[in-house]
Amino acid sequence: MADHYDALETRSADERAASLAECLPAHIAHAKTNTDHFARTLAEVDANAVTDRGALAGLPVLRKSDLIGLQQKNPPFGGLNATPLSDLARVLISPGPIFEPEGHASDYYRFARALFAAGFRRGDLVINTFAYHLTPGGWIGQSGAEALGCPVIPGGVGNTEQQLDAIAALKPVGYFGTPAFLKTLLEKGAEADKDVSSLTKSLVSGGALPPSLRAEIEEMGVACLQAYATADLGLIAYESPARQGMVVDEGAILEIVRPGTGDPVPDGEVGEVVVTVLNLDYPLIRFATGDLSAILPGGSPCGRTNLRIKGWMGRADQTTKVKGMFVHPSQVAEVAARHPEIGRARLTVTGEKGVDAMTLSVEVATQDDGLKAAIAETLQAVTKMRGSVELVAPDSLANDGKVIDDQRSYE
Repeated sequence: MADHYDALETRSADERAASLAECLPAHIAHAKTNTDHFARTLAEVDANAVTDRGALAGLPVLRKSDLIGLQQKNPPFGGLNATPLSDLARVLISPGPIFEPEGHASDYYRFARALFAAGFRRGDLVINTFAYHLTPGGWIGQSGAEALGCPVIPGGVGNTEQQLDAIAALKPVGYFGTPAFLKTLLEKGAEADKDVSSLTKSLVSGGALPPSLRAEIEEMGVACLQAYATADLGLIAYESPARQGMVVDEGAILEIVRPGTGDPVPDGEVGEVVVTVLNLDYPLIRFATGDLSAILPGGSPCGRTNLRIKGWMGRADQTTKVKGMFVHPSQVAEVAARHPEIGRARLTVTGEKGVDAMTLSVEVATQDDGLKAAIAETLQAVTKMRGSVELVAPDSLANDGKVIDDQRSYE
């Protein structure tokens, strides 16, 4: 049995860089030529010059949080689709609402790779419990299974008893859906004396998988690996049998940036996940997911050579309201950018019963009262509010991706 889905997963760094140098300029040119949005936002960009990650990092970030407004101004897809509505396979809806185009390409969401890493193989009967109604989840799993050659029971969400009957009768070997629903099926099956023992492997997504939940699932006889995917981007990263972080998908170019900016952070530092996907129908470039993660050092013991991330580590959108005014992570980043002496920065908001206070902690090499006063002045200029400044030693702030830490009590 092959250990890898294809040869792309084991490419050398030089081979991967050469592929990037070839595909990035073509992809950006395609997006500029065929979408209203990128024709406008990348008008001054020479696509032929964007041949590596460094050049890609110079392009503007498109935030998921902007999609609702963009789609309202330029329906239905905000001018981001390169394929006309009339030529699409499906139009799906995520909460917001956000409308998602799906093209006709095989394995449109590139999910087969994650299924393969989780042990799924051609001919395996699987039950797909992601939602099929309006939302993309069911179709993400469906298209991946079809590409891999796995027949699918389209279970969808809920109907636990009916799904247990189907498992007992048809004996699928694999499951994909949320981890919580997998636990429910296994427990309810045992309670109702329904035979679910055919299930031996699973790929879960769309919900938290703490170690305790994974252990409970595996104690009931089902191997459990997870994938990280979104409706907009498809597969971003997935666990391999090594279970040491999540390997980035071969069709996704992933960056980790400082929240509120488009600036990449050093490997190992927690920041916001930004992804470029090589999707000709919906060519998202530097799409900021709003999720936090960090790049792990080295390669995976499973032999896959692409970047690895720690997995989902929370949300990057830490915007909060102080004294009735919004403060955004981008404003904290702007304060830091105006003072090159600053490493990481974190704004802590405290207060009770509506009396707010904010303190900006900044990592600097030396204590300097003049610098402290200058930073406080910048903080007021950027946020239009007074706040105190605390100078701390380099690497003393927690590496958790937090830029704004709201510690107020609302009791």
